[in-house]
Amino acid sequence: MELYLIRHPRPDVAPGVCYGQTDVGLAESATDVAERLKPLLPADYRLHSSPLQRAHRLATELGEPAVDARLQEISFGQWEGQTFESIGDAIDDWSKDPLNFRPPGGETPLEMAARVRAWMEAALDPEAAAHVVVGHGGPLRVIAGQLLGLAPDRWLSLDFACGQATRLDIHAWGVALKWFNR
Repeated sequence: MELYLIRHPRPDVAPGVCYGQTDVGLAESATDVAERLKPLLPADYRLHSSPLQRAHRLATELGEPAVDARLQEISFGQWEGQTFESIGDAIDDWSKDPLNFRPPGGETPLEMAARVRAWMEAALDPEAAAHVVVGHGGPLRVIAGQLLGLAPDRWLSLDFACGQATRLDIHAWGVALKWFNR
């Protein structure tokens, strides 16, 4: 099975603003990004998308996606919409334990990972020739990291660029990273 992981186009949000599950718009055309990505994708695939518009708008340019809230970005709770500068020293607490830290009213990265893994088990049919997932950096890190057998503390090293696609091939013997951020 071929698995294509696509991060949403560049969001329309000021630099330094924490936006996680905030439903921000796009700073670049979903149509233009889709046209650039289509030659990288197979002719037939099952399409999946986060419901957040920055992912969903691109997904609908690629086809008719199955939308699932488990593919949303991590919830930063009360940090949503704030600048990282205004969050202040709490960022230091996050950096000390990045997998278990919970912003006020938000979720931990491990909780986000659990919901994404539940989605993977339910939605990724190995009988399908190909799946395309249009989502966010956090969930895409979980999917790729899990499939590649990386420890969760290594998932942050998977830096999915906005408007780019990554391909993983899943075989009975394991997973091959075919290309990253095209």
